[in-house]
Amino acid sequence: MPAIHLTEQNFEQEILKSDVPAVVDFWAEWCGPCKMMGPIIDEVADELSGKIKVAKVNVDEAQSLAMKYSVMSIPTLIFFKEGNVADQAVGVVAKEQLVERVNKLLV
Repeated sequence: MPAIHLTEQNFEQEILKSDVPAVVDFWAEWCGPCKMMGPIIDEVADELSGKIKVAKVNVDEAQSLAMKYSVMSIPTLIFFKEGNVADQAVGVVAKEQLVERVNKLLV
């Protein structure tokens, strides 16, 4: 299952009201490291489909979400559990580290 494209309109429903933990990738089209992170995000979305929700926020399209979550540099991954921020990672994260962080949310 591919990552969900988030906007200001669907963020609350998809992430804050989600009954499973979520990983949100804050990224932009022009960001080199974000392009490196993209395939990793997609792999994790496929492998953990049903256990977690994986979503992406284009910071150019949803600046208010980036400001709300104090995203200063991208890529930034924010991990949500029960509607609250549970963890955060800035920069490119190796797939193994990403899976490890997600597994902590599933406990």
